[in-house]
Amino acid sequence: MKILKTATALGTVLSLQAGAAMAADAELTVFDWAGYEDPEFFSAYIEQHGDGPTFAFFGDEEEAFQKLRSGFQADVVHPCSQSVPKWIEAGLLAPLDTSRIERWDELEPSFRDIAAYTKDGQSYFIPADWGNTAVTYHTEHLSDADVATLQAFADPKHQGRISIGDNVDDAYALGFLATGVTDWTSATDAQFQAASAFLRQVHQNVRTYWSDGASLAQLMQSGEVYLAWAWNETYSTMTYEGHPIAVNRDTAEGASSWVCGYSKLANAPGSEDKFYDFINAWLEPKTANYLVTQWGYGHGNAKAMAEMSPGDLAAVGLESNEKLREKTLWQGPVPAALREKMIAEFELIKAGF
Repeated sequence: MKILKTATALGTVLSLQAGAAMAADAELTVFDWAGYEDPEFFSAYIEQHGDGPTFAFFGDEEEAFQKLRSGFQADVVHPCSQSVPKWIEAGLLAPLDTSRIERWDELEPSFRDIAAYTKDGQSYFIPADWGNTAVTYHTEHLSDADVATLQAFADPKHQGRISIGDNVDDAYALGFLATGVTDWTSATDAQFQAASAFLRQVHQNVRTYWSDGASLAQLMQSGEVYLAWAWNETYSTMTYEGHPIAVNRDTAEGASSWVCGYSKLANAPGSEDKFYDFINAWLEPKTANYLVTQWGYGHGNAKAMAEMSPGDLAAVGLESNEKLREKTLWQGPVPAALREKMIAEFELIKAGF
């Protein structure tokens, strides 16, 4: 039976509301996004050790960063590309022994070899999952023509029917794209202000800022929210369940892409051997296949991805072509000063200022 991220994340949210973390193997604690405790991602680890790791969860990377800075201890963490340099400089991450990562050479080089993920010649980041943030909509309420442009998010006629992620990077990816910027690494202050102004317009239409796929799916099932700026999983899981949901990555302005992965935390209290066992399990081809076919995300193992059917990739919206790439904002690392401005301004926007 297909295990859906929406259902998995909902169970996690309920357990977190009860104040519980998911405890299993006490020698390895993974600090992760809700839903990634799905055992199919690390089945080889369970086969080897008899149980999965213990999981603790965060809602966004800034929350995770602050919690780790305050002394929270774990062994493995799951940041995304734009956060990694900040975490390295803060001393939160430990360098990797890449000789212990069995499929290191199979990883997508354009993700693995980014200079910002290294320091003093050592690597700190293992690209594991990647995908898009794009227009996702309920086809019983909106047509293709209604979502041909990102300006739809700011259209007053959609007031109260929109949701975007409670995530600074996805939000500003939308803001920059909508105002004509596809490379935020060199964004000027004027471009930042224009992106912020657009997000203030969008805020007037937002019913809620979604924090996980389960909550967004619930809003979209009924059409309470019919337009969202969402990850691949929303389209993949909801269409599988038979809901009339579509995605448009080819708007006039484009869509965004991102890569996330695993890092070893500095001063990790658990087992180093189990850290590498967990990573090696995650990078197996069977994990890659599961991530693509069941969750709709791409996998960092480029060799495994190359062996998959183009039809399987297209079915979950992972096909790529030059036209799409030209209009894609890649959520790569941004200058530290700009990222701090984005974080502070997004909090003001959400508060109505």
